[in-house]
Amino acid sequence: MAASERTALGPLVGAIDQGTSSTRFLVFNAKTAELLSHHQVEIKQEFPREGWVEQDPKEILNSVYECVEKTCEKMKQLNINIANIRAIGVTNQRETTVVWDKTTGEPLYNAIVWLDLRTQSTVERLLKRIPGKNKTFSKFKTGLPLSTYFSAVKLRWLLDNVEEIRKAVEDRRAMFGTIDSWLIWSLTGGKNGGIHCTDVTNASRTMLFNIHSLEWDPELCKFFDIPMEILPNVRSSSEVYGLMVCFPVLKSGALTGVPISGCLGDQSAALVGQMCFQDGQAKNTYGTGCFLLCNTGQKSVFSEHGLITTIAYKMGRDKPAFYALEGSVAIAGAVVRWLRDNLGIAKTSQEVEKLAADVGTSYGCYFVPAFSGLYAPYWEPSARGIICGLTQFTNKSHIAFAALEAVCFQTREILDAMNKDCGIPLSQLQVDGGMTNNKILMQLQSDILCIPVVKPSMPETTALGAAMAAGAAEGVGVWSLNPGDLTAVTCERFEPQINPEESEYRYARWKKAVMKSMGWETSESPNGKPK
Repeated sequence: MAASERTALGPLVGAIDQGTSSTRFLVFNAKTAELLSHHQVEIKQEFPREGWVEQDPKEILNSVYECVEKTCEKMKQLNINIANIRAIGVTNQRETTVVWDKTTGEPLYNAIVWLDLRTQSTVERLLKRIPGKNKTFSKFKTGLPLSTYFSAVKLRWLLDNVEEIRKAVEDRRAMFGTIDSWLIWSLTGGKNGGIHCTDVTNASRTMLFNIHSLEWDPELCKFFDIPMEILPNVRSSSEVYGLMVCFPVLKSGALTGVPISGCLGDQSAALVGQMCFQDGQAKNTYGTGCFLLCNTGQKSVFSEHGLITTIAYKMGRDKPAFYALEGSVAIAGAVVRWLRDNLGIAKTSQEVEKLAADVGTSYGCYFVPAFSGLYAPYWEPSARGIICGLTQFTNKSHIAFAALEAVCFQTREILDAMNKDCGIPLSQLQVDGGMTNNKILMQLQSDILCIPVVKPSMPETTALGAAMAAGAAEGVGVWSLNPGDLTAVTCERFEPQINPEESEYRYARWKKAVMKSMGWETSESPNGKPK
């Protein structure tokens, strides 16, 4: 590309993609959807006690600053004018819960990550107050079962256990938000007039939000005993929330005054980035966890097979909300990270792929990575991880292969549930996320599902979805979401290469292993106060 072409790229849109394991800032061409530049920073996860997962909200915010600054530097080197960035979208790990002080701008505790299990006793206490201990008591309001996964129970735990947060609530200094709210508030001014908001997709993951009226639900807030004044304002996924302010850490003063005009939870963003705008279109994202979403149009569909109902997107203040059925798996990429960091059987994620490739089979070994219990379709918090079928012949390569297979088997379980709920089996699976670079995994997935797996050549669909929402917002209008204007995406296809009988045999053995993983944990002794 000649220098003159680079400067004449037309409008650009940035996307902040704040995930569980890393933060990225990416810049796209609004006319062609081409990714022009990006930067990524890995985020530390802290495990202060067994089952606890935390992150530092300040580290998350600083990682955003660093990614923006580094991406802008790279763009200057490429001779691309950053003044052409017309809007910024935010996409984020969902459910992760932050409470901060609006007068100082400081977090009052670490962020409690979606995977965290400390709230199991909180869930059991709340269940006792529900007639018949019915976990799905709020299903038709929220689309969700009562689980450690969603924000309301994490917030309840913080109010019960952190004196500083209780005091801040009493003094009306406390603000609650998921990661999108914390970032947008901080990036639009923080304690000096920052905008405290969230979008419908993130709100729909709290268990406090009515997905039909699109408002916080007073009855649910009362049930969880959560003061409504600490909740953010709920907006659509595509509108101008506020303008980026100048940060002392951003030496370049880059992006000051640029509107933040798109916000979607990461799985909703991937659905948009995969262009799944039609009823019945679905995608599966392989990140820390694994998330299969199927667009159900403007009607909410309630699952009979362990899936949850969620808001897919709402592309403008006056536009209708679209809904999705979702199958959520807690541990996907996290199992590879665990093999690398906890067991030390490989130094890099790529090495895990190579180990698996060396043997091409698990040799009868099955790995159920229920580190945070089991999510869809079981919703079984008592489950824990197991590796079974071991013999003296089993080595680290077989375990690496079994770990990759586990990701595929878990996807098969949620796809089976999706097919039963929708009545029309998916003829192929659209995939995205970091793990889709692993070709062995993608081939395995096709073999285990017995249908083709289709991967876009540009895998950053989550960030692309946030950029599309931001660029299409009223008052920005640089990205058209009309079906005729959407760029066709080139894809790589993986076709099944084993016979269905073998696939069914392996899947049946996996199900047997899953049954053995259940019922390990009873509720632990009541938690002490956090350190």
